[in-house]
Amino acid sequence: MEATIRQLGQPGDLGWVVQAHGEIYAEEYGWDTSFEAMVARIVAGYAAGHDPEREAGWIAEADGRRVGCVLCVAGDEPGTAVLRVLLVHPSGRGLGLGRRLVDTCIGFAVDAGYERMRLWTTNPLVAARQLYLRRGFELVKEEPQRAFGADLVGQTYLREFAPVGVEA
Repeated sequence: MEATIRQLGQPGDLGWVVQAHGEIYAEEYGWDTSFEAMVARIVAGYAAGHDPEREAGWIAEADGRRVGCVLCVAGDEPGTAVLRVLLVHPSGRGLGLGRRLVDTCIGFAVDAGYERMRLWTTNPLVAARQLYLRRGFELVKEEPQRAFGADLVGQTYLREFAPVGVEA
């Protein structure tokens, strides 16, 4: 199976990101439509006016079908990029696409001059969490919460980037 990563931006990409999140998280974790609504707000914010020098999105494809996505957006704190809406569809798992999407996102953030990257996830997402840890992210905050129709532990991860000209 041929798997590629391309810039997000073809017709249908934005809708696929929202739909895939809604369907997969409902199926795998029993989450309700409030999760899909949150993803729709993130995607709509990105689509409404992202700065292409500082923000980007990618779609993973396998045999010409969308099977994954990720966004890199500017955070509220200066110098901070935020990794958002990482997803690999079950039909695209096992191809290394999660790793490739995260690496693409990190590479873009470094090249755009960000000093760090933050992300938020939840405790049931074990495979994603392991991927983040292997990529140098550290857990900086955890808090129990009721979200998406489930009792979860929200987790914030952070990765500092080496200053320009300094080897990591």
